[in-house]
Amino acid sequence: MEIRPVRYDHPDAVALDALVQQEYARRYGDDGDITPLTPEMFTPPHGMYLIAYDGTRPLATGGWRRQEDAAEGYAVGDAETKRMFVLPEARGRGLARRILAALEADARAAGRSRMVLETGTKQPEALELYASSGYVMVEKFGLYRTYEESRCMAKSLVAEG
Repeated sequence: MEIRPVRYDHPDAVALDALVQQEYARRYGDDGDITPLTPEMFTPPHGMYLIAYDGTRPLATGGWRRQEDAAEGYAVGDAETKRMFVLPEARGRGLARRILAALEADARAAGRSRMVLETGTKQPEALELYASSGYVMVEKFGLYRTYEESRCMAKSLVAEG
């Protein structure tokens, strides 16, 4: 298994994004995540996008982007996790945890102080992954902050001491 940085508009990223959108639509009964995203948002040092490959086959994805819009509830120093997804047949192998750790390390190296994310009540496995990775519930932020099913979480990227 190899985790590689790619552009958000890479063909494998586009294909996995289409699958995650189908997953959101299946779980929430809507058109998927309507958050506007561009490849530039995931370009270092303002972000990064990763894909886990088994040989040439893409299995999992995730990215982070710099996000500091106070009007939407973000704070200076925030990095936002987006598009965490693992193909159903590849789940249970720790890929999401490995991608999340790599995203956190890269965001920390880019000077970000907090990793934030938004997920939903119909994604219990995501809530469990994030809680077991040190994330805690925080005040809602972002596009879905007014949605009842939305859950926002954060984790400090700054070493305490």
